[in-house]
Amino acid sequence: MTSVFCGIDWATDHHDIALLDESGTLLAKLRIDDSPTGLTQLLDLLARHGDTPDNPIPVAIETSHGLLVACMRATGRPIYVINPLTAARYRDRYALSRKKSDHLDATVLAHILRTDPAEHRPLPSDSHLAQAISVLARAQQDAVWDRVQTGNRLRSHLREYFPAFLTVFRHFREGLASPVSRTLLATAPTPTQAAQLTRPQLRTILKKAGRQREITDEVERLHGLLREPQMHQPPLVEQAMGTKALALLRQFEAACTSADELEAAVVDAFTAHEDAEIITSYPELGHLTGARVLAELGDDHTRFATARTLKAYAGSAPITRSSGRKTTVLARHTKNQRLASAGYNWAFAALTASPGARAHYDRRRATEERHVAAQRNLFNRMLGCLHHCLTHHIPYDEQTAFPDTT
Repeated sequence: MTSVFCGIDWATDHHDIALLDESGTLLAKLRIDDSPTGLTQLLDLLARHGDTPDNPIPVAIETSHGLLVACMRATGRPIYVINPLTAARYRDRYALSRKKSDHLDATVLAHILRTDPAEHRPLPSDSHLAQAISVLARAQQDAVWDRVQTGNRLRSHLREYFPAFLTVFRHFREGLASPVSRTLLATAPTPTQAAQLTRPQLRTILKKAGRQREITDEVERLHGLLREPQMHQPPLVEQAMGTKALALLRQFEAACTSADELEAAVVDAFTAHEDAEIITSYPELGHLTGARVLAELGDDHTRFATARTLKAYAGSAPITRSSGRKTTVLARHTKNQRLASAGYNWAFAALTASPGARAHYDRRRATEERHVAAQRNLFNRMLGCLHHCLTHHIPYDEQTAFPDTT
């Protein structure tokens, strides 16, 4: 049975350590730097206080990332990640004066493990491949968000002096992100320059962007639209705005390239995982969205004891607040935002591929439930099915998931 508890207050260049016994007595404290020497000092301190491979001392820390956490996980000891807000509320129990120090924070983290171990969970034992998928999937999603943000800035800037450019590519599914629109804007960043483009130049731009079919028709369309009369900024101002557009375009190009390269990397890693076949057996759950789901769930199937805990983690399960005669059911706002985002896309796409999912959604809408709530409820249902399939290592089956419709 564990009789010693460790708290680590993590910082950028140093870490404060506190060891407590069962009664809350401070056994030792230490400050280490973020280096191999500091890690050795920490492991030696734990060993001197009874740490063994069979009975490792649990560690509480406020972050799940970084080399220190990775090295501590490699030792096989349980690592408990405590939410900083939770730790701040615990601090008031031990310092009414609201004083704060790194040593006090480390001590509070150790006290949390000592007093309420059942209220917190250790980091899951995910495989290295699952951890790599998590890194790649989150980086790819961040790149997509950066692409959207940079694209919106570029679009807003174009409206100020070149709104006709936005109408030219309105019918493109990728919009400004399409290779043709990016190549054309890089060649002619102002309306004056765009109106001077000849048909051979437009043909060259299309081929450079990778266009292979219907080039002649597209050249004629672009040639006509770019030469239509439009309002202009003063020449010097227009030229300056064109220069700014090129700067924004370079940022946009970098975001698009990063998103595409990371997508290829995350799909390759995801397809090599044993759970990929089960996850992609679900209707319209492709490799990219499936990788995002796996990145947030991990492959430690003991992490979520029941489907209910998984649904709460994803935010699809509602919260019931009951006091006296009043009972209110609300959407859950504290959740894994990345998993919720992937689940929204997954549930929306499943409406066209799964008759059972569509019927379930229509029934919720028939009760005057809003679209977002009905879609969240569908995601909740699908998550329960996914938990069952991953736990029992079986693929998705439409009749089992929606027996009342099939």
